[in-house]
Amino acid sequence: MSGFLKSSIGRKIAMALSAFFLMVFVLQHFAINILSVFNPDLFNEASHFMGSNPVVQFVFQPILIFGVIFHFVMGFVLEFKNYTSRSVGYAVNNGNANSTWMSRNMIYSGGFILIFLVIHFIDFWIPEINTKYIIGDSSGLLTDGSDFRYFEELQHKFVPLWRVLLYCIGFVFLSLHLLHGFSSAFQSVGANNKYTQALKGFGKAYAVLIPLGFIVIALFHFFNNSH
Repeated sequence: MSGFLKSSIGRKIAMALSAFFLMVFVLQHFAINILSVFNPDLFNEASHFMGSNPVVQFVFQPILIFGVIFHFVMGFVLEFKNYTSRSVGYAVNNGNANSTWMSRNMIYSGGFILIFLVIHFIDFWIPEINTKYIIGDSSGLLTDGSDFRYFEELQHKFVPLWRVLLYCIGFVFLSLHLLHGFSSAFQSVGANNKYTQALKGFGKAYAVLIPLGFIVIALFHFFNNSH
């Protein structure tokens, strides 16, 4: 495995596979969170299931955390390798002619997304771990035992305008990152065939609609809290 990751092709394939894994997770994450807009009770039930299922908590969650760390570390490694391999600079470097803005700035959009993820973990994951494993209330119920707590906690997070704006900006950067990353990941694993155009179309739709959906969720709860 270490030998595989030492080669440029190996690192790109590993980066692509981790990207596919995270895109599946983002889609699943969105599918649950959009329920908070249409059906709070179902959102509570789905969140409680994900938060209390031992397979999700002790198998999938560690894999997810590893996948996130691996993807970002591999991204920075690839960027560093690409930078150091340019021993001779071009006399004229017309970036706009050779590549898109998104492909040239993946490291920056990725860096902002990493900062955004840290804030997201502080907002949701760390309090959840504290509730379930430190203070010991793993039931998912409110303090009076009347209802699931997840919807109320989600709404509470989107009261401050600054946090809503931060989340919206984060999802814009996620969209920009995905617009190049989706097609790049398929190219890295050699998916150049008769389905390429369809995959590109699906990738563009995913890169726009999923982050837009998250923005809608954040704005919905902000304005719902304001009235």
